[in-house]
Order: sequence, then structure tokens, then C-alpha cells
Amino acid sequence: MEENSDKNPGHPGWLEITIDIDPSAREAVSDFLMGLGCDGVVSEDFENGLMKAYLPSDTNDPDVIRDSLLTFLGNLKDPFPGIADPVMDIKEIANQDWGTTWRSFFYLEKITDNLMILPAWEAMPDPVKCHVIRIDPGTAFGTGKHETTRMCLKAIEDNAPSKPWTMLDVGTGSGILSVYGAMLGAQEITAIDNDPEAVSWAEKNIALNDIPVKIDLSTTPLEEIDKRYDIIVANIIMNTILELNPLFSGRLAHDGILILSGILTGQIDRIVEDLKRHGLKKTGETIMGEWACLIVKKV
Repeated sequence: MEENSDKNPGHPGWLEITIDIDPSAREAVSDFLMGLGCDGVVSEDFENGLMKAYLPSDTNDPDVIRDSLLTFLGNLKDPFPGIADPVMDIKEIANQDWGTTWRSFFYLEKITDNLMILPAWEAMPDPVKCHVIRIDPGTAFGTGKHETTRMCLKAIEDNAPSKPWTMLDVGTGSGILSVYGAMLGAQEITAIDNDPEAVSWAEKNIALNDIPVKIDLSTTPLEEIDKRYDIIVANIIMNTILELNPLFSGRLAHDGILILSGILTGQIDRIVEDLKRHGLKKTGETIMGEWACLIVKKV
């Protein structure tokens, strides 16, 4: 969530929007909320599928916002068939220091035996016997708390080659997967995201960490990438995976590994069948809660 430094006690307050939505539709809802002018959206650190977002109450009519959201949410069944009806609530709350509020959701956490995630504003723990990634989440997805990010981090760790290797991070978000790839020995890393704001936050997070290689970070579309990589990781939603499946094989080295997540367990079969049509096969999977991470290789 984006920090807001307004601490003026005369601030009129906020509209707090709470939405309980199927995880597969979170990204679409988040984009719509940001389009309404929300200062930030929190989703991955709330349990039970909840999303929270905030609008200044003095310039937004709650009834107008409610009607806009109800119309948008009512139309989600077309792109996301089968999802449960979302539940929404809007209430007015007093002004807060959102920077402090957001930070209360993000703290030092051990992800694997070899990795800890450290908020940028906290001191380095002593002694440290594993990799430590500093992260300032900003508005970008990927702090290490969400199941899909955790599984991708572990998959990169488990599949990192012992020889010099290369990595492509598709939908890099906060940049956390690229940073860990560098720590695990990747010699060349390309990280792409179609959201310029995510690229900006990823650049900041890369700079927070002392990594030995330069990460090539950009908004370049996957179809314009003409190299082959030993590991490709894509922590994105199912519909985007299906769009990109025809492109993955041509960018994956002969013995390369494709790591896919952002996938609900009920979506695995559809993705696996689509992968087969493009010369790829699932060789492993990890399940965490309702989410899955697939390990994929060329046939």
C-alpha cells in the first residue's frame, strides 16, 4: 500500500472500502480501485480474501462510489465465471498516518531455512546465517507474505543450477524474485512488468539489496524478449499465463525450468492442458492453501 504522509489533524478523514472477493479477481478489483483515486490497496496481508482501499471523504460521495463499485463488481462474472458474489462495505473513518498503519502489517519473516524478508525500515538482525532480502513493498505485489510469492521463492531456491545460470522474471512486481535469483547465483537477470509503477518500486528494492549482478528491469513485453533463460518465473494470474504460454517455450533454455504461480488449485488442470499444446509439461507442483506453484519443463 502506498504511504500517505498527511498527518494534518484537520484532514476530513477517509472512506474505507472493504471488499471480500475471490482471489482470482483481486488484480482487476485493485486496478479499478486505483482508478477511482484510492491512495492504496491492501490485499495480500489480509486473511479471508479481504481487500481494503481508501479515498478522501471530502471529495468523494460514498453513495456514488458505492454505485460505481456495485456496477463494476456485478460485471466481474463475465471475465471470472464461477466466482462467489463479492461482499462490499464502505464506511467513513478518521484521518490516520497510513505509513505507520501499513507498516504494522509487514515485519521480519523467515520464508525458508535459507531466506528471511526484512522491511526496509528495520535494522539487520544479528547474527544472520541465511540470505536476507530488504523490501519496501510500496504499491507493488510481492512482499513474501503471500503464498504464491513464498512458493516461487522456494522453487527458485530448489531449482537454481550449480553452474552459471540466467533468469527471466515475468511480472516482477516488487522485484523480490529477481533479487533472490541474484543472491542464489544468477549471472544474468531480466525482469519485466507491464506496470511502470511496479518497475519503479522494483528498482528501489533492488537498490536496497547488495546483489552482485545488474538486473535488467523494464516494461518490455515478453514477445520482444529474444533470449533463452535457464529459469523463467511468472507469478501472475491464470488468464495472463494462458496468454503467455505460447511464448514461454521459445524463451526457455533446453534444460530450463519454468516456474508458474498466481494459480488457484482449481485452475491447475486448465493450465496444464494448455501447456501441453505449447510443448511444455508439468513436472512438479506445490500447494499452499488455495494456491499452487507449478514446475514446468519442455517436452
